[in-house]
Amino acid sequence: MSNPESTYDELFPEKKRIRNPLVPIGALMTAGVLTAGLISFRQGNSKLGQKLMRARVVVQGATVALMVGTATYYGDSFPKFPKFPGL
Repeated sequence: MSNPESTYDELFPEKKRIRNPLVPIGALMTAGVLTAGLISFRQGNSKLGQKLMRARVVVQGATVALMVGTATYYGDSFPKFPKFPGL
């Protein structure tokens, strides 16, 4: 068996992890807007909750677009995993 740390480093090299720091920021913003929307729904303010849910969709879409754009720009492709016999 191989060392788990070396496998992690092969799949997620340091260069790829820090290539676009805006993606984690977008994910945190998405989570924050979602949390605020759920809190406002729970408090009975459905108009504000609806606006926050729409804002969440916009922020989430921007984050996904940023991820796709970064992958396209750097020419990333899916990692080639070994095929296991019998699968």
